[in-house]
Amino acid sequence: MGFCIFLDAVAEGRVVAVHDDNGPAVFATEHEAELEIVDHLMTRLREFIEGGREFEDAVAVEEYVLPVTVHPDGVITDVDGGCHGTIR
Repeated sequence: MGFCIFLDAVAEGRVVAVHDDNGPAVFATEHEAELEIVDHLMTRLREFIEGGREFEDAVAVEEYVLPVTVHPDGVITDVDGGCHGTIR
């Protein structure tokens, strides 16, 4: 088990929001995934302070964390059984 960061896209529904070189980023703990969201939020806040982003966009947090299962073949499924790619 691991944790992925998701967001709800209008056309696609639930999608993985953070990827790395191997595909969807899978974090070992929920806290690690939450820290990644906080890091992105802090970047957006800095951009707002520097005048490069609107306030509403800077403070909006659309990402959320869910537990996932990484199957032996690398396929990632969420708690509802949805498939979210493969770790290479």
